[in-house]
Amino acid sequence: MRYFAYGSNMNPDRMKERKVNFSSRQHAILKSHSLQFNKIASSNPREGKGNIIKAADLVEGTLYEIDSSDRGRLDSFEGYPKEYDSMAVLVQLDNGTEVEAFTYIAKPNRIGIGLKPTKEYLSHYLTAKDVLSPKYYQKLASWPTLD
Repeated sequence: MRYFAYGSNMNPDRMKERKVNFSSRQHAILKSHSLQFNKIASSNPREGKGNIIKAADLVEGTLYEIDSSDRGRLDSFEGYPKEYDSMAVLVQLDNGTEVEAFTYIAKPNRIGIGLKPTKEYLSHYLTAKDVLSPKYYQKLASWPTLD
């Protein structure tokens, strides 16, 4: 089953720590969306976690092929269905092929304004330097943080 990670799960070590097995990991683009850090963190109401919104932009991330038996574990770590909803998306691979995957989007009641990620949280995004475009990586690296 295909999972599009645009947030901290782009870090393959995080996926391994969470015992979510994957057989492949590659760059993918979600068009007509924008990355936001507007999902209210459960531990700090000023901290923003990753979310995507419809917009005239694109979101880069990693497409994982995960074991379907690990979906429940991933749902639990992502706070589904309380914090995030799951949705199907079409992502584009580097060869131009579009494939369907699932991803997570913040519940409307968990979205805030003026939130920022912590440096630690953002560091998980930056571990995906090997699959992200240099331009997108730089955008992430220069994102303002809470600390």
